[in-house]
Amino acid sequence: MAADFDGLDALWREAFPKDPPRNRADVSVPAKLAMQDDLLFVAIEQGRVIGSIMAGYDGHRGWLYSVAVRQDARRLGVGKALVQTAEAALRARGCCKINLQVRSSNAAVIAFYKGLGFSVEDHISMGRLL
Repeated sequence: MAADFDGLDALWREAFPKDPPRNRADVSVPAKLAMQDDLLFVAIEQGRVIGSIMAGYDGHRGWLYSVAVRQDARRLGVGKALVQTAEAALRARGCCKINLQVRSSNAAVIAFYKGLGFSVEDHISMGRLL
């Protein structure tokens, strides 16, 4: 995984250019690897990182985070394969429901998840920085 970090960092900077520094790979990935290192998946093609997904499970619900695919690798099934891989890993842990958050303005990503069987739920997402 360490060998793939530079590619993962570049992918996230491309996919999430407006994310705050606390969501950058150099912060999120080490924290993830310290908690559930088996729920971070990276897609590599010809030695290059082309996609990633992080998943989490707290015993109650699963979550998908930081799903990213390089622009030149989109619409080739990489994102779908990453989601299916994360779903299988969560299912193997006993997870029966997966949540994720999407910006309401990102119609393409909403359509992607709907195509995978996800539905928009009537919830309000709330957060607080610590």
